[in-house]
Amino acid sequence: MKENETTKLVEFTCHASGADSVFLVGTFNDWNAAANEMVKTAKDRWITSLDLAPGRYEFKFVVDGEWCCEVGCEEGGAGCPKCVPNQFGTMNRVIEVE
Repeated sequence: MKENETTKLVEFTCHASGADSVFLVGTFNDWNAAANEMVKTAKDRWITSLDLAPGRYEFKFVVDGEWCCEVGCEEGGAGCPKCVPNQFGTMNRVIEVE
């Protein structure tokens, strides 16, 4: 991050009914599956917030050890409107921070 570049607090949420743990992984944490544990709130909603510099980021959720774009999201892309293909033949979510 450049010295004069500002960050923005970005909230990430995942609906994972019945999950025991959910982690946020992505280009912002070098895909570290243990770096950003999410907190369970009401109605099986998991949440965390990160300070991110402006830019484009790809990410996934790790729900009980399984990597996914979103619980119930089809890996083929048609069911993942906010996803892009990755080099592993699966999909990543994408977010643009202004």
